[in-house]
Amino acid sequence: MEQDKCSKYESLFVFSDENTLNKHLQECKECRKEAEVQEKVSTLLDEVKMYYHSKNKQKRNRIRAICASVFMVFSLMSLGVVTTNDDIMDTLKYGDTLSAEDLGFPVDSYGLLMVDE
Repeated sequence: MEQDKCSKYESLFVFSDENTLNKHLQECKECRKEAEVQEKVSTLLDEVKMYYHSKNKQKRNRIRAICASVFMVFSLMSLGVVTTNDDIMDTLKYGDTLSAEDLGFPVDSYGLLMVDE
């Protein structure tokens, strides 16, 4: 009885064209049942795919929001330090350049770095 069952569905589905498969499905009752089962599985996978993609999209959006928040906090803190620190504001003006002496390095009378021997 086991050997009487048709086992052509998989090979026809993979290797033949759609017309040949449809012609065999019209003739074979067992392959028609197999095709119905495969169609139900395909439908279930389509339903789950939308849920899966929406979960991944939510994760990506959360990660983007966290990164943007961290960047904003870091930027605001950096801006706060620069604007409230009077030493930095007095030292750095637009168009000014810092010399080695401004940075605290020992310099000679020409403004060049002094090197001990």
